[in-house]
Amino acid sequence: MRHPSAADTSRRKPSRIALVDANSFYVSCERVFDPSLAGVPTVVLSNNDGCVVARSNEAKALGIPMGEPWFKLAARAKEWGLVQRSSNYELYGDLSARFMELLGRHTNALEVYSVDEAFLGLNGEPEELVTEGQQIRRTVLRNTGLPVCVGIAPTKTLAKFANRIAKQNPAMNGVCNLDTMPPAHVDHIMSRVPVTGIWGIAGRLGKRLNSMGIFTIADLKASDPVVMRKKFSVLMQRTILELNGIPCIEIELEREDKKQMIFSRSFSTPVTTIAEMHQVLSIYAQSAAARLAKGEQLAKVMNVFAGTSHFHQSASSFPSVTVKLPAPTADPVILTKAAVGALDGVLMEGVPYARAGVILTDLSPAGYQPQFDEFVSVHEHRNIGDLLGKVKGKYGTASIGLGRAGMLAPPDWTMSRKHSSPRYTTEWAELPVVKAS
Repeated sequence: MRHPSAADTSRRKPSRIALVDANSFYVSCERVFDPSLAGVPTVVLSNNDGCVVARSNEAKALGIPMGEPWFKLAARAKEWGLVQRSSNYELYGDLSARFMELLGRHTNALEVYSVDEAFLGLNGEPEELVTEGQQIRRTVLRNTGLPVCVGIAPTKTLAKFANRIAKQNPAMNGVCNLDTMPPAHVDHIMSRVPVTGIWGIAGRLGKRLNSMGIFTIADLKASDPVVMRKKFSVLMQRTILELNGIPCIEIELEREDKKQMIFSRSFSTPVTTIAEMHQVLSIYAQSAAARLAKGEQLAKVMNVFAGTSHFHQSASSFPSVTVKLPAPTADPVILTKAAVGALDGVLMEGVPYARAGVILTDLSPAGYQPQFDEFVSVHEHRNIGDLLGKVKGKYGTASIGLGRAGMLAPPDWTMSRKHSSPRYTTEWAELPVVKAS
């Protein structure tokens, strides 16, 4: 039996779409380097250890809902044997990149949909694609330690549905190709799954559909796409057509021309002084500059904002200022001065700001248009932004900074991650140590 290769896929349009999704991604990442968590109810918490953003199957079995505040669970954690971990974005991002690189070996038609899932274009007979799906699972597990499931179908919407079936049916061994299932069997499953179980149908939209007598995926599939477009939108029409096997949503190949760059965080401790906020904006601007340099891009417009907690009495205090830069730039000095200066006269001393951010827009490729030397700063000639990014990448985010962004120790407002595991793959000092006996 000959399996389709990436070269085959590049020569002809993919006939089927696969959705590859990592199971409980954040928790699985934690288990890769800490096998003691296997079979143990585990949750991963959001920024500042606030709410549950990922759950193992064992945690789900305890009835722990997504988004549950940790303080409500902490009292019974020991009783349940529940383990919590702070979000380890450095580890998750690195394992995600490795995961996607492995998927790219199976096709030239790859759409990275999120940190833990991607659409692939594949060609082959139904049983060949099941074999290919199993090969994908083995490759990812062997090289990253991440368990994944694969759903294969004629359309993106059906591929998501097939992935759901693969996850919930152990007999399929993690791979579901709808083409290998009797149509009546697929229809029966659709008749038992709520309409909110399909891709793109959330709670509020599901309630509107319920009011029209559409309760299951089968009900939605049987509805008139033209009538539903008039009542809802073209997106609803596409969903219905895709449920009927008519491709309407193509795989979007990764584009390099990103139109904006955002660097924003919430603080673990409110920032109450203008001096501290200047430090925050300096760090964010320089981090954004490093990302621009890495992506070989320049920015022409910057938006700077800060805000209080939604629950604070001064929640209306949310200054936002847009700055047009003198020329397209990735210079950390220029960007830092612009970010700090943008909110001068707008920030108020004593206000407990809970978040802030820098947004760069009107991006263009570096070198796309020649610039007169008068408009190019000396720092760009010396590639200061690229240097900052490389030093931080090797020695940590607090290892270097310009002006107020230079720190000997992380300030109090940085994100709280009291239960974080080591970064393992992205920090030299935290590499795992293996001892042979």
